Amino acid sequence: MQSKFFITTLLSLFFCLNSLAQDDGKEPSAEPKKTADSLVVDTPSLTKPVTEAVIATDSVQTKAPKIDSRFIDPLAPARAAFYSAVLPGLGQAYNRKYWKIPIVYAALGTGIYFYIDNNKAYNSYRDAYKRRLAGFTDDEYYGRVSDDGLINAQDQLRRNKEMSLLITFGLYALNIIDANVDAHLLQFNIDDNLTLSPHYKYNEMEDTSNLGLTFNFKF
Repeated sequence: MQSKFFITTLLSLFFCLNSLAQDDGKEPSAEPKKTADSLVVDTPSLTKPVTEAVIATDSVQTKAPKIDSRFIDPLAPARAAFYSAVLPGLGQAYNRKYWKIPIVYAALGTGIYFYIDNNKAYNSYRDAYKRRLAGFTDDEYYGRVSDDGLINAQDQLRRNKEMSLLITFGLYALNIIDANVDAHLLQFNIDDNLTLSPHYKYNEMEDTSNLGLTFNFKF
C-alpha cells in the first residue's frame, strides 16, 4: 500500500512539474506578441517619411510656374496725356516710345521756325510801309517794291504767320493725342478669341482668286 501511495505521489508530482514546465514554455511565447505590438505601434514612424514625401510632392505641385497677367492701369492714358501737355515728348517717354521724342521736337521746331520767320518778314514790310507813309524813302525795299506790294506782302505774311501758329498748336495737340493713344494700345488685350485676319484662297474649279477678311469672336 505504501509503495502504491508513493508511486501515486510521484506520478502526481511529475504531472505537476510537467504542467509547470508547460506554463514556463508558454510565457516566452508572449514576448513575440509584445514585439509585434511594438512593431504595430512603431508603424507611424515608418510611414512618416512617406507622408513627408507626399507633402513634398504637393509642395512641388503648388510651386508650378504662374502665367504672368498683363497689368492694366486705367489712369495710364490720362497720365501720359498730362505729361505730354506739360512737356512735349514726356508722355512718349512715359510710354517708353523714346524714338518718337525727336520727331515731336522736330515737328514743333519746324512750326515755330516758320512762325518766327514769317513774323520777322511781316514786321520788316510793315516798318517799311510805315516809313513811306511818313515820307521817308530810305527803306530796304525802296525802288524794288511798291507801296501796294508792301501791303500785299503784309497780308500774305500775316496769313502765313497765323497758319504757322495754327499748325504748331495742332502738332502740340497731336503730341498729346499720340501719347494718350499709345498708352491705350499698350494695354490693349490681344486674345485669340477676338481676331481679324485677311485670307486668300485660289479656286481651282473656276480658276479665280478669292480674297476676304475673317472675323472670329469667341465667348
